[in-house]
Amino acid sequence: MTAGKGLVHSEMPSSNPNGIITHNKRLQLWINLSSKHKLVEPSYQEIESQDIAETEKDGVRVRVIAGEWNGVKSKICTRTPTMYLDFTLSPGSRISQPIPLHWNAFVYILQGQGHFGDAKLQHSAAAAHHLLVLGLGGDRLEAWNGSDTGLPLRFILVAGEPIGEPMVQFGPFVMNTQEEIDRTIDDFENFTNGFENARHWKSQAASSLGLF
Repeated sequence: MTAGKGLVHSEMPSSNPNGIITHNKRLQLWINLSSKHKLVEPSYQEIESQDIAETEKDGVRVRVIAGEWNGVKSKICTRTPTMYLDFTLSPGSRISQPIPLHWNAFVYILQGQGHFGDAKLQHSAAAAHHLLVLGLGGDRLEAWNGSDTGLPLRFILVAGEPIGEPMVQFGPFVMNTQEEIDRTIDDFENFTNGFENARHWKSQAASSLGLF
């Protein structure tokens, strides 16, 4: 979802036909927009799981959420250059993943445990639900599943090009100056300059809960 000049939305977990809420695991990534794109028209892209670009090589399966891996490109378009890769490494497999120089990058481990860094050095294993912030100036991620548990290692690698502009944030609003934030809040409260359609909009989720 690209919020652009203004977007009001609602997100709720899905439920089965009996109305029982199912358990979901969700990762949400916020990507800043440059000043020239902050007031674009809002847009939305949705891709079913089976349509996510995916490839496998030498015991490594990669789902390409954004960006490109080994010639396989994502269908998702991001205005800010972004890499979002979902890796699953079978036991004993490893990767050496290039990262554009000077990009910010991090790893979040979803399942299992693995080693990250220079393969020639001894590193303690990082386990599920840990986040590893990669140092600036590095141009490659080394990762391998050297665990003796026999379980796969699954993690996401997210990287993005720094915009190089000042950033001011208040709640869900992200602009470049405090004056722009103040103006955005006024627009939101007065249903103007991008928020006109929010005046009479009510989410189905809120209505079902009796909030309207």
